[in-house]
Amino acid sequence: MGLMATLLICQHSPAQVQSYPVTGRVIDRLTREGIPYAAVIIVGVEGSGTLSDSTGVFTLENVKPGISQFSAIQMGYRTVVTPEYRITPYTPFIEIEMDQDPTEIAASSVRPSPFLRSVESPVSVRVISLGDIEKIPGSNKDIARIVRSYPGVSYSPIGYRNDLIVRGGGPSENVFFIDGVEIPNINHFATQGASGGPVSILNSDLIREISFYTGSFPAARGGALSSVMDITLREGNKDKQAFKAVIGASEAGFSASGHFGDNTTYIASVRQSYLQLLFRLLGLPMLPNYIDAQFKVKTRLGPHDEITFLGLAGFDNMRLNKEPDDKGDEYLLSYLPVLKQETFTAGAVYKHFSEKHIQTLTLSYNYLNNRSHKYLGNDESDPSDLILRSSGLEGKAQARFENRSYIASWTVRSGADMSWRHYDSDVYRAAYGGAPAEYDSNIGFLSWGLYGSADYKSPEGKINASFGLRTDGASFSRNTARFWKQMSPRASVSYMPWEAWSFNASAGLYHQLPPMTALSFRDSEGVLVNRGLDYMRVFSAAAGADWNLRDRLFIGLEGFYKRFMDIPLSVATDVPLTCIGADYGAIGEELLVSTAQGRAYGLELMVKWLIPDKISLVGAATLYKSEYRSRADADYIPSAWDNRFIINVSAVYDLPRYWSIGAKASFIGGAPYTPYDEEASALRQIWDQSGRPVYDYSRYNTMRLDPYFQLDLRVDKDFYFKKWTLGLYVDLQNVTFSKIAQPDAWLSTGVVVNPDAPSAEQKYELEMLELVSGTIIPSIGVTAEF
Repeated sequence: MGLMATLLICQHSPAQVQSYPVTGRVIDRLTREGIPYAAVIIVGVEGSGTLSDSTGVFTLENVKPGISQFSAIQMGYRTVVTPEYRITPYTPFIEIEMDQDPTEIAASSVRPSPFLRSVESPVSVRVISLGDIEKIPGSNKDIARIVRSYPGVSYSPIGYRNDLIVRGGGPSENVFFIDGVEIPNINHFATQGASGGPVSILNSDLIREISFYTGSFPAARGGALSSVMDITLREGNKDKQAFKAVIGASEAGFSASGHFGDNTTYIASVRQSYLQLLFRLLGLPMLPNYIDAQFKVKTRLGPHDEITFLGLAGFDNMRLNKEPDDKGDEYLLSYLPVLKQETFTAGAVYKHFSEKHIQTLTLSYNYLNNRSHKYLGNDESDPSDLILRSSGLEGKAQARFENRSYIASWTVRSGADMSWRHYDSDVYRAAYGGAPAEYDSNIGFLSWGLYGSADYKSPEGKINASFGLRTDGASFSRNTARFWKQMSPRASVSYMPWEAWSFNASAGLYHQLPPMTALSFRDSEGVLVNRGLDYMRVFSAAAGADWNLRDRLFIGLEGFYKRFMDIPLSVATDVPLTCIGADYGAIGEELLVSTAQGRAYGLELMVKWLIPDKISLVGAATLYKSEYRSRADADYIPSAWDNRFIINVSAVYDLPRYWSIGAKASFIGGAPYTPYDEEASALRQIWDQSGRPVYDYSRYNTMRLDPYFQLDLRVDKDFYFKKWTLGLYVDLQNVTFSKIAQPDAWLSTGVVVNPDAPSAEQKYELEMLELVSGTIIPSIGVTAEF
């Protein structure tokens, strides 16, 4: 009732405004000097525009509230389109950087398009804009859920998790950067050694845009096999102090944007969750709670120098709801651990701009401390009932230097990075009827990388080409130190025979070090048994064609092929490390050998239709196969991520008076799964150690789940006043109440059917559980900027 009253009062308030002024400056990217008399227009709005003054400063009067892009046009420079900005009373000063190009034609003949791609990565990259971040239905502004709307990205409908599964690869094969600083994960309650978790650690209110690479990775971004997520944060407000408060269904947050003096700007945020309330409402047996904080401070040291400081921290605590509503909850409680986690990243990025060069020095440190424990029956009163205690503290200190030179039609990059990695672990795990597995490990080693690339753009803009080479090494072992074995060449080309058409292709070899959890594993005698592991490798190729109708319609078709090599394989289960990681805790703490191979191939279709102030539609379809084999002479079988098809269609329609309504339909093929071994699971020693049935690995991934369909809806209403704004939204996930049938499982009744047998032969009575999940997930939120 209070929300409805607020809506009615604000709807009829005469204080609402229809436009705001936008100011900024057009500058040369290299000299940092203002570009006089450049034309600045609002993309997609006919008749809008102004000219910059003699210093490059411009003011656009009467810009409509909401989300807008701007374009700058000037002879002798390449036409540029900015990222999206939200137009409010607190729109920051907009700096538009332009690159010199003596061949650029007269400004009046150029029509800007928002469908742009880089020369280095003409295929397999998606630029996710502010509008997508804020209003894609079902995502709740969660970064890992937003990228699901794009081709090649799969997910598991089972459980409330954000595992990033790209083009048939596993969740451990992705890397993430914020303004050039690497972060270990983008989720709270991260799976150590992978990338999943239930909710994003990043506050999307601080994000400007995301470049999401599913292939054709830049040479400067090492350590990825399946995806690179390059996140660009917003700049602080150099003219005003602005604040934003958010109250949602699962969290409350506060952010600020402003300046210290004339040369320093900042953005910052803090969020506190009450996700445990939502999970309790949904009847889930885990009760997660988190706090996160984030900041960016940027200082201009002079006309050609700037430095940026970044920070990100998260504090997680997941308790168990020990009052199960049904047998399904009782089953989850039988194996879910209590989890605590802290993570932080701190970094500094220094840039120097000269006439034809940009030098960048990046220093950073990231840290993840993951602790979990589990007691038999969740009764912590008896120490002898401990079945799992695990702690892993992982850190990475990194320095990276890069020089970027602009030479006629070429852009040349060269750089080097060096890291100190360390991992401290303490693990206790009860064993099947024997001595528990218990070890502590402390390792530290150097890793390094060298890279270079050259990008070419023909004078008429019809041909773009890029060539790059990267090599990586680590002092962990002889195998990893041989950097010449980790050479990663890559190349891409794009040809535009006509204005609307583009044909693109890329190929490359990429390397990734196995996770620290695997490298630090020790056997019962304290020996590091995984020193023989090699860098993981993937050969990735893609080719496709794009057609776009200026700034309105984009259609792209792309095929891809990936071949995985030297993937760590579990000696105990014969399953590759990349086929696990979609669960809480850690992966890789076992004996592994680098013999597994894999392949993934498929076809992707993407359609994007934009009508400013009317509709934004994104459609994506992926048909693919993902397979692996344990060694070169074995047969290929489906991997854990072999869903076969993914279809997503999302649309947001803007209505009068700043209403918008959106819908997203998702249809995903059933994933393979492994049936349980009933006989082994019933053994008392095995059940007491694991708290769940064990898989029959002789039938690995021989079964398959049913396909799953979900429909999400979202409604937004914004109010714009002279000095503040108000936003209301309702986001409904799974409005169709779709059900997902999980593999049938066994649950111990606690009754030993043969109490007189030797302890190694005693068995529990098991009961079959049909696990079916799926309900509507509502989210209601209020935002205020002032």
